[in-house]
Formats: sequence, C-alpha cells, structure tokens
Amino acid sequence: MYDFTTIGAIVGLVIAIVLIIRKVHPAYSLILGALVGGIIGGGGLVTTVNTMVSGAQSMMSSVLRIMTSGILAGALIKTGSAQKIAETIVDKMGERLALAAIALATMIICAVGVFIDISVITVAPIALAIGKRAKLNKQSLLLAMIGGGKAGNIISPNPNTIAASEAFGVDLTSLMFKNIVPAIFALAMAIVLATVLSKKKNGLEVAQGDIETSDATLPGFVPAIIGPLVVIVLLALRPIAGISIDPLIALPVGGLVCMAVTGNIKGVVPITEFGLSKVVGVSILLIGTGTIAGIIKASALQYDVIALLEKMNMPAFVLAPLAGILMAGATASTTAGATIAAQTFAPTLIAQGVPALAAGAMVHAGATVVDSLPHGSFFHATGGSVNMGIGDRMKLIPFEACVGLTATIMSVIMFLIFG
Repeated sequence: MYDFTTIGAIVGLVIAIVLIIRKVHPAYSLILGALVGGIIGGGGLVTTVNTMVSGAQSMMSSVLRIMTSGILAGALIKTGSAQKIAETIVDKMGERLALAAIALATMIICAVGVFIDISVITVAPIALAIGKRAKLNKQSLLLAMIGGGKAGNIISPNPNTIAASEAFGVDLTSLMFKNIVPAIFALAMAIVLATVLSKKKNGLEVAQGDIETSDATLPGFVPAIIGPLVVIVLLALRPIAGISIDPLIALPVGGLVCMAVTGNIKGVVPITEFGLSKVVGVSILLIGTGTIAGIIKASALQYDVIALLEKMNMPAFVLAPLAGILMAGATASTTAGATIAAQTFAPTLIAQGVPALAAGAMVHAGATVVDSLPHGSFFHATGGSVNMGIGDRMKLIPFEACVGLTATIMSVIMFLIFG
C-alpha cells in the first residue's frame, strides 16, 4: 500500500524545516530531508532515490509553465506596467481610502500573474509615499499589501495555482475563478485589519529616507493593463467558449503583448532574461519540493491522517484546508505548501468524494494562512520592502494569518454551499 512509514515522512519534513531555518537553500533542504526521511521510513536507498526522482519528474509540467510565466512577470515589472497599475488605483481612490487602494493594487498585480513577494515590493514605494502623506504607520501599510497579495494569489496564474491545478487535474482558469469570493472576503479582512493597525499608537512611522524616487517614464494605464487582460481573456476561453489555451501559451503571449503596446518590444531579450531570473528560484524550489512530496505521497502519512480524522468524527473534506495550512506552514511557502499538500492528498480527497475543483481551491486557500513564517524568504523580502526589523515583522504574522484564514473559511463555505 505504501513504501515509507509516517514517521519517516514526518522526520524528513522536520529535517527540511530545520535546514531551511539554518539558512541552507530550501531546494537542498527539501532534497536532503526527502533522502533521510525515505531511508528512515524503511524504503531503502534505491526505492528512496527512485521515489524522489519520480516526485521531481511530476513537477516538470508545472516548472515549464512557471518558466514561461516569467515572460509576463518580467514584462509587467520592466515596462513599468505593474507600477502604473498600482499608482493609478491609489491615485483614483485617494488618501482617504489609501489602505484600501494599496491592498487592491497589490491584489490586482498579484492576480494578473506577478508573484506575491514581487507584487509587494512593486507597490511598497508607492505605499510608503502615500503613508508619509497620510500619516499611516508601516505596519498598516505592509499588512494592506500582504493581505491584498494573499487575496490576489489565490485567483492568479501563479506557481502555487499552477501546481495545485496540475495535482488535482483541474483547469487552471476554473481553479482561479473558484476562489474569487474567498479572495474578496480576504481583501476586506486585510483592509479592516490594516485600518485597525493604522490607529495603533507607537507604530513605525514612514521616514523620508524610506521613500524612493524614480525618473523612469511609465506607460499609460491602458497600455499597462492590456497585457494582463490578454492573459485573462485567453485563459477564460476554455470555460466560456470551450477553446483551450494552455497557460504555457497564454502567459508569455500576454507578456509579449505588454512589451509591444508599451513600446518595449525591442527590449524583449533583456526583459525575458529578467523574467526568467525571477522564476528560476521558484522552479528549482519546486523540483526540490517534488522530491519530498514524492516521499510523503508514497508514505502512510495520508492514510494515518484520514484515520485520525475518522476517529475525531471529522468529515474528509477538512483534510483539504488542513493539509494546505500545515504544509505551507512547514515550508513557509505558498507554492511549496500547496504543491506538497495537493500532490500528497489529491487522490485521497477525490477518492473520499470531494470534488477535485473544490478540494484544490480549499488546499490553495489553506496554503495562505501561515505561509509567511520566518524560515521562508517571503517574510524577509516583504519586511525589507518597507525597512522593517524582524521583531516588528513577526508581530504582523497573526494578522496575516487572519487574512489567509478568512479566505480558507470562505473557500470551505463555498464548497459546503455549492460543492
């Protein structure tokens, strides 16, 4: 029935976590954790290595799509389109609704295909400038950006969504649409919590030195938004018209259109190289993730978890959000957490009668609850974007978790109502 014991799988995951915390590269940490976990789990060296390779191979289709998504991400960033979209939203909504504007801007940029950490980094200079004028503290600004990013992440063609859709064998666009309502509630929660933090006494004020200025010429809003709109239309053709355009095609096409309409098509080579540099790390991480996902998937862990849920008289669907929460917390990564959870529990959830699309949506939403712990890069990248120290950055984790939990609860409610 299985090749490895539950203890082996857990030990391997713990080893990976410890190594990541100790600043060993996450990909190597996951590979070593998989190797040790497989051997301790009783699989033997040959079976362990074969399972690790098989697990990594299962990631290749996701890796290919993620690599091509770098063209869109690079285009949005390098042409200034992402910044223009953010600035337009903030300017139109005004200082009175500054936090809502910042959250919405980050959500939209992430939702159209920019990775969440890059989305926060892109919006941060605008948010800091607005925060200085509106006298908003850094905690409220960063939470608005992170919360908006989380909301956008679960409805985006980003690596985590691609990996979850592949594992559950569902259409990427359908999975994106499935979490629209949870994303809206998550956005609202982010705005409410950011507003509460903005009234906090002794908050970190935005200093003049925190504000960066740029002389770069940005495109108009219409050219900036055309590329992402092309992607959305292409991906929407399948559910609307039955025409299947794979993300492998839609994402780079959107990127090329973005370069063309903003007058940057001559810079296609450096822009695509920049985009590739932004996704190489995620691609390598996914390969490492695949190795330990293979071990966990081939272990008794999923059967033991199901047995535990049955003893607690809990329905099988609870496994979906729970798996996303636990695995994302373990890896401090939405992508790695959603991938491991989906790869491991997709067959079990489907066999238990949970619809694949609903299960994928719940796993994906669950992966946004505690994905920003200090042993992951997102924690440090977002804190650095507003020059925030580790201590203050850690105090935001419970608020971020509330945003992710809101999305998760709503995703579960959507399943209970609509299936």
